[in-house]
Amino acid sequence: MKRMRREGAAATLLAFALTLPGAITAGAQSPKARPSMPNSFVYLRDVDPSILQDMRYAGANNFTGRKLAGYEAAECVVTRKVAEALARVQQELKPRGLSLKMLDCYRPQRASRAMAAWAGGGETPAQKRFYPKLDKRNLFGLGYIAAYSAHSTGAAVDLTLVELAADNRADFDPGASYADCTQPAAKRAPEGSIDMGTGYDCFDITSHTSAASITSEQRNGRQTLLAAMRRQGFVNYFREWWHFSLPGAGGGSADFPIVPRPQ
Repeated sequence: MKRMRREGAAATLLAFALTLPGAITAGAQSPKARPSMPNSFVYLRDVDPSILQDMRYAGANNFTGRKLAGYEAAECVVTRKVAEALARVQQELKPRGLSLKMLDCYRPQRASRAMAAWAGGGETPAQKRFYPKLDKRNLFGLGYIAAYSAHSTGAAVDLTLVELAADNRADFDPGASYADCTQPAAKRAPEGSIDMGTGYDCFDITSHTSAASITSEQRNGRQTLLAAMRRQGFVNYFREWWHFSLPGAGGGSADFPIVPRPQ
């Protein structure tokens, strides 16, 4: 009888413990568990840590002026095929004193929806510098913003070139009054990269890869990036010198958050 009482008391204590915050039964999932990263995706740092990263949507230095949903860490995440192709590009560039700098990689679908919501709201002067000659309402129709993006498949990236011997810092001051994205590099928000003729995410005809209004030096920078990426199978989006995708390297759109890389 005493043994039965002890067993009954133990069962009662166990049941009580499982009602406490944080208690997890065997095989059960925590209510706050995050969607896991698909096996086909990797952190770029795990494949090539020499590639520089300045993940713009994980902070305020972008056309929305704030961190976007899903960017919980400033890490470039792509499919393994894309990561390996980028590593090959990097190996070609390094002997020339150059490096890739990633600006955006995999983009959670929720971030694209946040961009779409932003496009329907008001604007500030800091946001307007990204599209100085356009009406914000036309950014959708002109193809600069979309509700669905190839970035969400892990097969598209935004990037630029950096001279390894130069100062690559891009110390952005959210309170500063920078010139619009088409102005000379010294007046624009800092990029810490080769001058490509416009800033990143500059919604302007000057950003078209083959724009005729840029200098020969700026054109050479674009062509160097374009040629190196093409040799590894990447395709450029003609309206954006920074945007490339790798055909066949992604699947459907994903929406898992970008979280800190496991150490």
